[in-house]
Amino acid sequence: MTIRDKLHDFFTKGKISMGFGNTLANITDDPRVNLPVSEIARIREDLDYYSDLFADVKFHNTNNEQRTRKLSTLSITHQAARKLASVIFNEQVTVSVADEMIDTFVNSVLTDNLFNLKYEEYLETAIATGGFSIRPYVDNNKIKLAWIRADQFVPLQSNTNDIQSAVIVNRTTKSENNKMVWYSLLEFHEFDGVSQETITNELYRSETQSEVGQQTNLSAIDVFSDLPEQAVISDVVRPSFAYFKTPGKNNKSIESPLGIGIVENNKHVIEAINNAQDQFHREVKLGKRRIAIDGTLMKPKKAHAGDELNQGYPIFDPDDDVFMQTGDSKDGKPLLQDLTNDIRVDQYSEALQVFIREFENNIGLSQGTLSTDSTKSDKTATEVVSDNSETYRTRSSYITQVEKQIKELIISIVQLATKSELFDGKQAPLSVDLVNNPLEINLHFDDGVFVDKDKQLEEDLKVAVANLMPKKRFLMRNYGLSEDDAQDWLNELQSEAPETDGMSNAQSGMLGGDDGGSDE
Repeated sequence: MTIRDKLHDFFTKGKISMGFGNTLANITDDPRVNLPVSEIARIREDLDYYSDLFADVKFHNTNNEQRTRKLSTLSITHQAARKLASVIFNEQVTVSVADEMIDTFVNSVLTDNLFNLKYEEYLETAIATGGFSIRPYVDNNKIKLAWIRADQFVPLQSNTNDIQSAVIVNRTTKSENNKMVWYSLLEFHEFDGVSQETITNELYRSETQSEVGQQTNLSAIDVFSDLPEQAVISDVVRPSFAYFKTPGKNNKSIESPLGIGIVENNKHVIEAINNAQDQFHREVKLGKRRIAIDGTLMKPKKAHAGDELNQGYPIFDPDDDVFMQTGDSKDGKPLLQDLTNDIRVDQYSEALQVFIREFENNIGLSQGTLSTDSTKSDKTATEVVSDNSETYRTRSSYITQVEKQIKELIISIVQLATKSELFDGKQAPLSVDLVNNPLEINLHFDDGVFVDKDKQLEEDLKVAVANLMPKKRFLMRNYGLSEDDAQDWLNELQSEAPETDGMSNAQSGMLGGDDGGSDE
C-alpha cells in the first residue's frame, strides 16, 4: 500500500494504526504522552458533575437502620454550562472567508455538518470540562467533522500555549465468549511544527473497563481491520485537529496545556447547592400532614341492631395516609394530635440563593443569571444590559478561544480539501497555497443579548446620517450582514436611487445616493 493509499484510507475513514506489543493501564503510561494522570481523572470527575452522577446518600432511619437514596440536585453545572454556551455561540453566528470560492465551500461544509447546532452542544460540555476538539475527515468525497470530547483528547509533547500533537481515544465494546471486552483505538497525531503531520493508530484490548489494556492487531475489530498502520501528510500548515481551551490558567496542573472547566474550582459550592436542594426536597417529602390518633379509633365497630342509618362501621379511606395509629389511650380520652411541622421554605430558599450567587461570582456570570432576581423582569433593556456586564466580559474571554478554534478548523478543512488523493481520484475541491496565501477569516457573533439593539440602531443612524460611519459598516453592525451582503444591499439601493427623488439629501445618502458619503 502506497503512502497515497494510506493517506486516503485514513482521511476517508477518520482513523489510523500502528504495530502491537505494549500494555497500558492508563493512557498516560505511553511515553509519547506528557500529561499527569491527575488531569485524566479530573476531566472524568468533571463529566460526572456535568451529568449529575453523584453517589447515593446514606442515612439511618427512625429504627436505626441504614438506608440509601438518590441525591436530589439542581443540575447547576449543566444549567451554568448551558447558559454560557447559549450566550457565547448560537445560530446567529456567521463565518466568512475573503476568497469567494473558499467561502462558499467552507460554509457548505459547515452547513452539511450542522455546525452551529453541534458546536453549541459540544461547547457546553467543554465549558464544564475544560475543552474539546474537532477534526475534519473525508467520507464519500465529502468533508465531515469528528467531534471529540475532553475525555477523548490527550495532548502529546507540547507547550502550555498550544497543542500541535495529540492522541484521540475512541472506545468501543465487544462481546467475546459471553464476556464484555473493551477496545480502545488510540489515534496519534504528531505535527512537526513546520509542514508534516504523522498519523498513527494503535488498538488495545482490555477485559477491565478502567484499563487501556494489551495492544492487539487492528483486525480484532471489523470496523478497524482495513485501517493502515501509519500515514504521513505533507504540505500542511497546521495539524488536522482544532482544539478549544477554556480561557484562564489551568491552576490544577500548571504545566498542562489543557483548559480547566467551571467545575474544578467550584466543587464545594456545587455540593453545597446540591445538599441544600436535597435537604429541602427531603423536608417537603417528609413534611406531609400527619395526625396521631388513638388506636381504638382504628378498631372496627359492630353495627348496632336496628341501626338503619349505619349499616356497618366507620372506616378510613384505604388511600389515606394522614392518620397514624399511636396506641390506645390510657386516660380513656381519644387521642387526636396534629404532628405536622411547617416546611422551612424561606430558610432553604435563601440558603440556595446564597450558594448560587457564590457560584455565579466564581464562574463569571452576572447576579441573577442563575439565581432568583424578582426585580429583573421589571427592568428596561438598558438596565438588563448593564446587569449582564459581568457575563459579557466572561463571554468575551470565551469568544477569543472560540474564534481561534474555528479559524484553525477552517484552515484544516481547506488544506484537507486541496488533497486530490482523498477524493477517489477526483479533482480536489480547492486549490490554494496556504503558506504564501493565508486565509482571511471573519466571524460575526450576535450581541443581541447584551446590546440594546434599538438604542444602538438609533445612535448609529445619527452617526451614519452625519457621514461619520460608512453605510456598509452601518448595515454590517446593525443587521449582522457580511461585507459582501452589505455591499449587495448598497448596490440594490443604488439601482433604486431614482425612486428617492422626494427624500432629503441625508435620507437619500443612507440609501446609497451620492450625498451619503463613501462606502469605505
